[in-house]
Amino acid sequence: MSHNLILASSSPRRKELLQQVDIPFTVRKQNVDESVITTNDPREKVEKLAILKGRYTDIQHENEIILAADTVVSFQNRIFEKPADKEEAFQMLSSMSGKIHEVYTGVMLRTQMTEQVFVEKTLVEFWPLSDDEINRYIITGDPFDKAGAYGIQSGGAVLVKGIQGDYYNVVGLPVSRVVRELERIWGN
Repeated sequence: MSHNLILASSSPRRKELLQQVDIPFTVRKQNVDESVITTNDPREKVEKLAILKGRYTDIQHENEIILAADTVVSFQNRIFEKPADKEEAFQMLSSMSGKIHEVYTGVMLRTQMTEQVFVEKTLVEFWPLSDDEINRYIITGDPFDKAGAYGIQSGGAVLVKGIQGDYYNVVGLPVSRVVRELERIWGN
């Protein structure tokens, strides 16, 4: 039996990553109230959000596998999600300047018979950044739809000195681990 992957996300980055590795999928958007997850622990938060999104997305056929994910940036025990405005983006980026922060992505893979959940963590180090550098980046508009106010795959690449872990996790989906878990579920 062939399997159909259902991406329970409207994230353009997650779509691009799955396309990059030639995995066919269908998007099935869901609107969940993420505010019901109130924990301040980043690992726990992304895990619970992935589960919430994954369970909220209906399986319509027995051969479907739901893929749900959520990503946050964490710095000094604070979760940095998408910034609300320029001031919040500036605050996030300046606080991480010259330091290491963590990026967590929670992933849920769900079939009619099984659920698998895992969390991937990547460490990211920023260069020391001047106020001018941060403001030039904010003016591009790139920070506003990204956790932690930067996109490593776009203009935010110039902020990053180095990473330890999965680069694609920072983009929004640890695609190599997802592929391995899908192969295990599919029995390939």
